[in-house]
Amino acid sequence: MSDNPDRLGDDGQRTAVDGDAAAPTDDDLSIEELQASVGAVRDEVGKRIIGQHDVVERLLVCVLCDGNALLESNPGLGKTTLVRALSDATDLQFSRVQNTPDLMPSDITGTEIIRETPEGRDFVFERGPIFANVVLADEINRATPKTQAALLEAMQEKQVTAAGETYELPDPFFVLATQNPIDQGGTYPLPEAQTDRFLMKILVGYPEFDEERTIVKQYAEGAASPEVERVLPRTHLLAAQRLVRQVPISDDIRDRTIELVRKTREDEQVEFGASPRASMALVLAAKARAFVHGRTHVSWEDVVEMAPPVIRHRIILDFRAEREGLDPDDVIQRLLNE
Repeated sequence: MSDNPDRLGDDGQRTAVDGDAAAPTDDDLSIEELQASVGAVRDEVGKRIIGQHDVVERLLVCVLCDGNALLESNPGLGKTTLVRALSDATDLQFSRVQNTPDLMPSDITGTEIIRETPEGRDFVFERGPIFANVVLADEINRATPKTQAALLEAMQEKQVTAAGETYELPDPFFVLATQNPIDQGGTYPLPEAQTDRFLMKILVGYPEFDEERTIVKQYAEGAASPEVERVLPRTHLLAAQRLVRQVPISDDIRDRTIELVRKTREDEQVEFGASPRASMALVLAAKARAFVHGRTHVSWEDVVEMAPPVIRHRIILDFRAEREGLDPDDVIQRLLNE
């Protein structure tokens, strides 16, 4: 079996090969320069996505946190266009997986094939679409549990296992998955262990009237799709990710954030509350939002804005709350107001 340059060694690290140098970093860039680059990404995505400012911001926060996002909305609201625009504005490789019930794990991760070489036939690992920086997993709940498990390993470990070998995924690596809440026929609900691996569950709503009018004018009348420039090199993004984790947060705000998550475990309307992973995710998301807004410290407003997308998919409501027509966002908002 031939060696692959991305195969991990016995110590779990990527095996070095000739000409394979570590990617350069831009740690010498100032905070202001990195924040300006991130702001430029938001502006470029806005050229192609009309409105949806909160959705774009939350997706950027996920990227800065090195996290995965689950986008949920009715069909036709631009989820795929949004992810493509984000990839176009960054120096990242994009790949799309259209999930169907007959999709196999090897269709995503890759498989070994027999290839003719001058020395004869040899087994070579053919990479699947998971080997990209930004992977759009369209309609993820249409994949079977076995295929979802392959995605789970990639999201959790940043690596995949195929044919008994482990292969490291590119850095950075994000899974941005979509699902349609109204068409549940032939779907496989994501297990809690997998939904918890998504940093955020982002709800994409309908546009306002003026926004929809602009969309119709721009696309339905034959206008060319706006060009999105690449404004955030990969090394800048990696530097920004490291810097986000260093954004200061006061002990008081951190404690209030933890207490908010703990309340979900004690609330009478919640059957299963959020785990400590939610506390970690919420603090990190608040740091990233502060960074996106050009600040160098976390405010309570950052926590309030990030709480719904970070927590909503990590709690399960009591049947009485569901009978009253409540959803997780209602409970989260009430806990924030207490």
